[in-house]
Order: sequence, then C-alpha cells, then structure tokens
Amino acid sequence: MGSYEIDDLIITPEKQGVERFGTFSYPVRYGRFSEIRTSTYTFQFNLEGQIKLVEGKGNTWPYPAEWLKRTAGNDWVYYSSGDYKGIYDLLGEYYYPYLSYPSNAILGDNPFESTRLTSVISAWTALRRKAGELISRALPEAAKALLLSVARNSPGMLRSKAAQLHHLIRGRVTVLPPDSRHVDYEIIPITIAEGCLLNCGFCRVKSGRGFKALPPAEILDQIQHLKQLYGKDLRNYSAVFLGQHDALQAGRDLVRFAAEKAYDLFELERSYVKEPVLFLFGSPLSIIGAEDELFETLNSLPYSTTFINIGLEAADCATLRGLRRPVAVETVREAFSRMLDINRRYQKVEVTANFVFSDQFSADHFNSLLELTRNRLDPIRAKGAMYLSPVVDEQSVDDARRREIMRRFHDLKTHSRLPTFLYLIQRL
Repeated sequence: MGSYEIDDLIITPEKQGVERFGTFSYPVRYGRFSEIRTSTYTFQFNLEGQIKLVEGKGNTWPYPAEWLKRTAGNDWVYYSSGDYKGIYDLLGEYYYPYLSYPSNAILGDNPFESTRLTSVISAWTALRRKAGELISRALPEAAKALLLSVARNSPGMLRSKAAQLHHLIRGRVTVLPPDSRHVDYEIIPITIAEGCLLNCGFCRVKSGRGFKALPPAEILDQIQHLKQLYGKDLRNYSAVFLGQHDALQAGRDLVRFAAEKAYDLFELERSYVKEPVLFLFGSPLSIIGAEDELFETLNSLPYSTTFINIGLEAADCATLRGLRRPVAVETVREAFSRMLDINRRYQKVEVTANFVFSDQFSADHFNSLLELTRNRLDPIRAKGAMYLSPVVDEQSVDDARRREIMRRFHDLKTHSRLPTFLYLIQRL
C-alpha cells in the first residue's frame, strides 16, 4: 500500500516493519503500523489508529535517531541512544528508555523536562484536529479510514483504553520482567496469580497481599476480553507475560493452561512478529519447590523461549536483614544453583536472576554476588543473566552517588561470568 500527499501531510495507511525482535544499533519498527508525516514530526500509529511512536526532525528534536513511545498502559517513554556502547553495556540494548514516572533510574537526565518533548502533545493535538477536517473531503478510502481513527483516538479515549486494560488484569502491572527488553517490553499481560510469597519490607512494587492463584475460568475470561481490547493490533504482539509477581508458584497445570490458551486465542502463530515468547516471575521458594515436570512443560510449549526472572535480591545476611526479606542465605544460593541447572537442561527455558544494589550496601553484599557469579561458575555462560536493580530515590540522588553506583555496577559486570545488566523498573 502506497502513500498519499494531502495538503502538508504524507499519509501511509500501512507500513511493514521487522518481523523478528532483535538488538539493533539503529531505529527499528516491528510488525505493521500506519504513519503520518508532517514537516516537523513523524507520527506512527498502531492498527487501531492509536498513537504509538513519534520522531521529530531538525531543531524540533534532541537527536534524529531517538524517539518517543506510548505504551498500552498510556505511559510515554523516551528512547535515548546515548553513546551506543555505554548504553549497551548498561542494558544489553542500544537504547536507554527514559521513563515519564518515578522509577529506579540512576542517569541524571530527564528528557521529559524538555519543551521539545512537551511540544509533541501540542503537535499531536494539531494533527488530530487536521485529520478531523480532512475526513470530509473525497479521499482514498484507506487514507480516510486512518484519518478517522486518528481523530477519534483522543487522549481521553486512550486513557479509557488503558483503564480497561488495568481493570481486566486486576490492576496496573507495577513491574515488567527485565527479560522483556528482548521484545521491547511489547507484551500482553495476563494475571494468573495475585500477591507474593514473601512481601519483603523494602519492596515498593508489590501489593503486600499473600499469594493466591486465580481459577482457570477467571484466567480464560481475562484472555477473551484482552483479545477484544487489543482488537486489530493484537497481531502485532507475540509475547505474553503471566503475572503478577510469582506465576511460577501457580504450578504446572495453571501455567500451562494460561500459556496455551493465550497462544491459541491470541492466534500467536499468525502474529506479524515471529517467534512468540513467554515471560514470568518467580521467587527463590517457588523455583526450589518447582518439580522438573513444570520446566519440561514450559520447554514443550509452542513459544520459542520462556524467560523466568527470579528475584534473589541479596546473598548475604546483613543485606537480607536490611531489606526485611524473610529468606535465608542458603535458600538464595540453592535457588541460584537451581537456576544454573535449569538453564543447562532445558533448551527453550531461560532463568535469570535479579539482585538489588546501592552505593550504601556493605562490601559483603558485593562479595557475595561475586562469589555466586564468578567463583561458582567455571566458563563464561551465554545463557542466563544477572540484573542489578538500583535501590535509589532518583528524585534526590546526586551526581556523586550516581558515579559511585555506576562504578560499583561496572566492577560487578567486569568480574561476573554471567551477562550483567541494569534493571530499570518499567510498568504497564
């Protein structure tokens, strides 16, 4: 399908992006989308006509290879290229996602304070107004349909869609698995269990409720309604997140039920983006208690890979006490060993670990992490990863602390025999 020049707009009702997620050092778009270009911006829309990505041109934009993205949860994320190599060392990706809400980021910049980014909303509003004016003309059918969708999808409409998503899945996803970076955080969330086994005192992203698995009928109802909510754009998704914080504890039968129903009802084999992926969280207790049959089941699912992120957090007594985390050091070490064993045995299952870190933690914390990721491993392992989540208040941390935190991160990364990256808490 071609493009149409209408007044000062170049309208492309459908464009084809890349079919497989990957790690690229240049801007890449996935699946299928629509595009409208003005003299100062390129606006890209999903298949429901909802704004998805914006790029600026010339003096309107900080850097031509960076962009602004709106998530299904109606948050804006700014993708910064930085110096490429430095960003890749931090995240394992070539772009750094600056978030429009408080998180655990430790880089000091905040693009959302720039007038260049705030002007995007004004430009989008002007485009929607222009689209509403143009639809009264005699235009090609595809161009008119796109303009009509753009005009209808107001900020209020998009907020309503996000609210419907959160209602269906029993609340906002407060934290996405770090491994979902592999699919640019483009996942469909399904809540199969609520609460957490541990409810640690330091945690700010969990509900504080005890663990409770949902009945299969409620999970199936979620999936059916999510299919309706995503509509035409469903075919741009090939990744599923089973939440909330410890889906692994839900057990083999429920995990398999949810994963298979999602694959079938979302028709992931027909997705415009190939190689479907499954994501879930686990805890030290759930990975230790899980029987081999659960991982054999995950390995047999039609997903190309199942990523399980285990929140280990710390491996020394002092830090565990400070975090008010009711887990023994021996339990953390056993869970880490189980992670390594699963990664060796199951081709399509990859388990990763998350630890917290800060410049204010003791030397024992860092030494214990090195003992796990260096002394316990002989070869450098390509499968599995260690994510380090900064424990900071990004609103108040100063430059000196940022430098010290980054120094400690790079020291751990240099000595670890597992791939080691920062874990930025993103929500949906």
